Amino acid sequence: MSEAGEVLTQAQKEALETELADLEGPRRAAAIEAIATARSFGDLSENFEYHAAKNDQGLLEARIAKLRERLRTAVVVEHDTDDHVGPGSIVELHDEDGEPLQITISAVGGVSSDSPLGRALMGAVVGDVVDVEAPRGAWKARVVAIRRA
Repeated sequence: MSEAGEVLTQAQKEALETELADLEGPRRAAAIEAIATARSFGDLSENFEYHAAKNDQGLLEARIAKLRERLRTAVVVEHDTDDHVGPGSIVELHDEDGEPLQITISAVGGVSSDSPLGRALMGAVVGDVVDVEAPRGAWKARVVAIRRA
């Protein structure tokens, strides 16, 4: 992530907000209900359902905290042009072997702009050959097309 925060398009921010609302609303209520139900089974020291429900609640609360922080520090950008790769871009590439690859630059369900591939592609235009410095080794890719999601 950048120091100011994660770069998101408005649509990506809205997707995170929707997920957060679901987690804080119905999912949190379901977790509380599961704990109450498991508690009614008796002795908590040997109550697997209770411990599983508490663990699930802990994971849920951790995800909520992470989403809140991502949204708090997010930097929302919108691009007026499809000329350069940026957040929200759908990029068609050909790797060194000519194999096609399509990726979306997105912090929500795509390739992060802070990943090795994302960093290599940010700002690229159609026809550029980018060098990707990945953990498994460096490789090159040619940008074939760019469009917005």
